[in-house]
Amino acid sequence: MSPAPRRVVATAPGKINLSLRVGGADHRGYHALATVFQAVDLLETVEARLPEQPGSLALTIDSRVRGHVPVDSTNLALRAAELLRSETGTQHGAHLHITKQVPIAGGMGGGSADAAAALVALNHLWQTGLSPQELMLLGSRLGADVPFAVLGGTALGTGNGDQLTPAPAPATLTWLLCAPGGHLSTPEVFRVFDELAASSSAPPPVTPQPDHEQLRALATGDVEAIAGTLANELHHAAVHQRPDLQDLLDALRERGALAAIVSGSGPTLAALVHDDEHGHQVSERLRADLGDLDCVVAPSTPHGARIIEAA
Repeated sequence: MSPAPRRVVATAPGKINLSLRVGGADHRGYHALATVFQAVDLLETVEARLPEQPGSLALTIDSRVRGHVPVDSTNLALRAAELLRSETGTQHGAHLHITKQVPIAGGMGGGSADAAAALVALNHLWQTGLSPQELMLLGSRLGADVPFAVLGGTALGTGNGDQLTPAPAPATLTWLLCAPGGHLSTPEVFRVFDELAASSSAPPPVTPQPDHEQLRALATGDVEAIAGTLANELHHAAVHQRPDLQDLLDALRERGALAAIVSGSGPTLAALVHDDEHGHQVSERLRADLGDLDCVVAPSTPHGARIIEAA
């Protein structure tokens, strides 16, 4: 039997909501969702180390990335560590180091991926023995996107987005992801959604229905059909706060993207393209006309949170 590791490194992917249907807020302020998640190969990496001092129960975190990442109790990865320890009763500490590829506060679930990677890394580092399903259930207590970051691939999310059913999606999709700078608060986007819904003549349903046409298109791998189904009911709320997003979406479509949507609560934009070469062509046209813009081409991935190194 190999000795328990002192250092574990795990990754977890960012996500795109290929469709996002939103119900009205309940008495707690939560919204029922029907969404199709897809993991993309932009990875959050969490390195977990046992403390240098034997027996230390300290939980600490640091991150050296562009943008603001909290390193206190508001950090989702640190909260994941605290939750795993309290639920399993393990008597260990850890230091977490985060390396990010997913835009911060960009609507792609970067913080949730941090939490998922931390759960998987610490489950191995501390030898707590939880199954992936148990880690997903634990992650749902941290946020609706955390279970999907553990699962990965493509999945239908219902409830608050945390009730997951894997969806067949044999084709690798290629995405051009553009971060226009700044950030949008997810709670604030939902607040604006509620305001807009209250003034609408057609209020949102209590329980939104999944986009079955999109699920069928994903199962067949028909990229053109998939492009025709991309939709986000938080679009108007996000654009209400960031009108420039609509101009960028229009620009992406005009420069050859098959389709483009606000990712989750924004402000990152996700444009579906044919392949890597096509994605770079659209990106170059966009930058030539609009100036420097933070864009990256990334494929979908079947992987969720997983260990890549242990020693």
